[in-house]
Amino acid sequence: MKDQHLSLGRLQERHSRELFQDDGLQTVTSAEQKKVEESISKAIHAHLEDHKMTRPMLLREQHIAYLTEGLQHLSDVFETLDASRPWLCFWLLHSLDLLNHPLSPDLSSNVCKFISRCQSPTGGFAGGPGQQAHLAPTYAAVNALCVIGTQEAYDVIDREKLLGFLYSLRQGDGSFQMHEGGEVDVRSIYCAASVASLTNIITPDLFEGTCDWVVRCQSWEGGLGGLSGLEAHGGYTFCGLAALVILKGQHRLNMRSLLRWACGRQMRMEGGFQGRCNKLVDGCYSFWQAGILHLIHQTLIQEGDPAVGVGGWMFEQRALQEFLLLCCQCPTGGLLDKPDKLGDFYHTCYCLSGLSIAQHFSCASPPLDLIIGGAHNTLAQTHPVYNVAPQKVDRALGYFRALPRHGRPHSSSTRPAL
Repeated sequence: MKDQHLSLGRLQERHSRELFQDDGLQTVTSAEQKKVEESISKAIHAHLEDHKMTRPMLLREQHIAYLTEGLQHLSDVFETLDASRPWLCFWLLHSLDLLNHPLSPDLSSNVCKFISRCQSPTGGFAGGPGQQAHLAPTYAAVNALCVIGTQEAYDVIDREKLLGFLYSLRQGDGSFQMHEGGEVDVRSIYCAASVASLTNIITPDLFEGTCDWVVRCQSWEGGLGGLSGLEAHGGYTFCGLAALVILKGQHRLNMRSLLRWACGRQMRMEGGFQGRCNKLVDGCYSFWQAGILHLIHQTLIQEGDPAVGVGGWMFEQRALQEFLLLCCQCPTGGLLDKPDKLGDFYHTCYCLSGLSIAQHFSCASPPLDLIIGGAHNTLAQTHPVYNVAPQKVDRALGYFRALPRHGRPHSSSTRPAL
């Protein structure tokens, strides 16, 4: 494990060298970019001045307290989050898992009971008790239960009805609706593929034509849009690529073009990622984009592509960690989009997930760790396809493979390789 320290001189040099240049043609976009760069510089210098140290510190205890408080008050959510309660469970549970903080058996059981109330009688999970089943909270609910990883958690999932729910949303071209009568995009395919593979209910015809549909979403930029012909976007690109990895169709993408697009999304001055070209940095893309680059790396290794190396991911791991630790932590707990923004559970989850990927390079033998600020900052690893701990993925797959199969005859599910 390499213990990497901050260098104020190096940071100052990089920031001054990589400041955005508008060539005298100011636009709304360029003005906003300059504001963000100023806030980044202020955050870093404030940290160094206030703390009088060169080691950025993960505020582990503050984050744990913030997350635990949220988990104990799932019923006291804001009205705007009433349809996102399984998401809250997943964000909170996975964040605590990354921080290596175990849950008490009673709290785990209470979460299982709450998620059970979100399960629809017709299959799948809703955003809250009594609401309509939807693929997005179904994905979040299954992930949350896999993070808990107990028999009580697994047994919440009605696999037979879940399979029927997935079939009810499947379209003739291989795509999926998000809910009955709802929209179709790459997110729905990823959610369907993720829950079907984790619970071992994939059938031969459930995803017939799905890989073809996803491949058509790769744009001229190299990334994937939500639909064919749309602008490449980090969230949609992750969903499309991860779904193809699950369905073993990732090799059909133009991987070099995808690599070029993904590498270009890391911001030169800030160190974090943007979601699209000419957009601002956002902490949540630390996972979406770093996860993409992890999956690309693994795919290119399988193809024997000489473009990949064995010394680290194809992004600047140090710069991403510095951005997250110096610019995205709330002093009272929780992580955020960027300086001057408020923290929330969503950004906490995906900032920590991206930080985990930046710390652990799993394609080397033995794996290589690059920990900025010392061992205290080390997070647990996360699986780049499911964003659940690899051992939790293995445990879930082992459990569900041992159960009787439901629905139409189907082939066995396998865990995508790290």
